[in-house]
Amino acid sequence: MATMHYLFSGFLSVAVLFLGGFGNAAIADEEQSGRYAELRGSALFTHYASLVARERIAAIAVQEIGVQEATGNNDGKRVEEYLAYTGLGKGHAWCAAFVSWCYGQAGLAVPRNAWSPALFPMARRYKAQQIRQGTVRQADLFAIYSSSFQRINHVGIVRKKEGNWIVTVEGNVDNRVLCKRRPLATIYAFSNWLD
Repeated sequence: MATMHYLFSGFLSVAVLFLGGFGNAAIADEEQSGRYAELRGSALFTHYASLVARERIAAIAVQEIGVQEATGNNDGKRVEEYLAYTGLGKGHAWCAAFVSWCYGQAGLAVPRNAWSPALFPMARRYKAQQIRQGTVRQADLFAIYSSSFQRINHVGIVRKKEGNWIVTVEGNVDNRVLCKRRPLATIYAFSNWLD
């Protein structure tokens, strides 16, 4: 399955590079004829752009694994960069800021919020049926619900789904960014900010 994914991604990459290899004059000619606009608006182009963004977000998050707080008080150079991206300074919980920062590094303007419940609006959430059907994908967000807070209080990035488990990259767990394997049954919600 993974081989087919990479094969498909490879063919699409070649197609995009081939189209881009003609330079601005070819694009101008295509724009005049409307074919370039037709390609850009096609479902295949949109799907490919989403796949590329998902891979980029996951790669950025993975590169951050191992970043640690300086003193265990939601501080440290990199942690403060995550927080600053969402307008906060050191000392604040930073799981949502980390997720937002990863999306921002991938060139996306949203989500950009340090409050984890804000990353799960109903319009972005997967429905239970979608989750059962395996709709959850790389770079989607997952939420953990806290009964003591009575709200979502932790968020992270889905790296991949493996049966009834997800592999994640998440910040502000044990004072650092780490990769975890979580059972689907412990996840409160999933959201999709890319499609």
